[in-house]
Amino acid sequence: MNRYLLLAMLSICCLALGGIFVKLSEFPPITTGMYRVLFSLPVFFILMKFESHHRIMSYKEKGIAIIAGGFLALDLVFWNISFAYTTVANANLLANLVPFTVVPISYFLYKEKLTKSFLLGAGIMLIGLMILMNGKISPTLLHFKGDLLALLTSVFYGLFMISVYKLRYHFSTIQIMAYASIGCLIVLLPLAIGYEGVFLPLTFAEIYPLIGLALLSQILGQGGLSYCLGKINASFAALLVLTQPMIAAFYAYVIFEERLSFLEIISLLIVLIGLYIANKK
Repeated sequence: MNRYLLLAMLSICCLALGGIFVKLSEFPPITTGMYRVLFSLPVFFILMKFESHHRIMSYKEKGIAIIAGGFLALDLVFWNISFAYTTVANANLLANLVPFTVVPISYFLYKEKLTKSFLLGAGIMLIGLMILMNGKISPTLLHFKGDLLALLTSVFYGLFMISVYKLRYHFSTIQIMAYASIGCLIVLLPLAIGYEGVFLPLTFAEIYPLIGLALLSQILGQGGLSYCLGKINASFAALLVLTQPMIAAFYAYVIFEERLSFLEIISLLIVLIGLYIANKK
């Protein structure tokens, strides 16, 4: 369990890099998300060819993976668009409230047991996250549209996790992510062209953020977390996603020299304590 917990955290660290590459991208947000998936798609299918043993997916199971990819695409779309209508802090907080989608569905659909330590740890983590965002959150009517989009982001990411969860018991991560990437492109490609036009990466400055997104965020981050969904329960995996704002704050400190206040450091420690309690047997 601890090995997969570590792998899940490393995957989330890769996912948290996504915001940096999106910020560095010279393309509009949906187009950036589309290239993130497009560049990772052939890698997943090539890796699938080299897998020595894997069960053949039925059309129904491929369909579920493709639908899961559609959920992931909508997560990317709503997440990127939300920044135009609300603050980064609002979007960061609301988009990571994935447990509020995953935990109830896992409880009723998959009969996952919720221990007292899990619920206590989840509550402590949420308090830590609120402290981290304290003073940055702007609950105004002007931001309501963006806040709603960010909240929808968490819902669709939760639906992606739930869809992938049971597939991971029977199929490899590579198989699932290969077909999920097709579902992503089915949604992202027409939206990118229809709303933003056609953009082709030709220079190094245009290409490297997209490669970074594909390699680190999509293949290692999303692929790694999807792998862990077959090893840890969905509710706890969703709880781990709450650490993304904490990791993003650390990246901002290291890369962009954004200073962390004493209160922010305390909040990060609270999140880690909550995670430790939630993981106790």
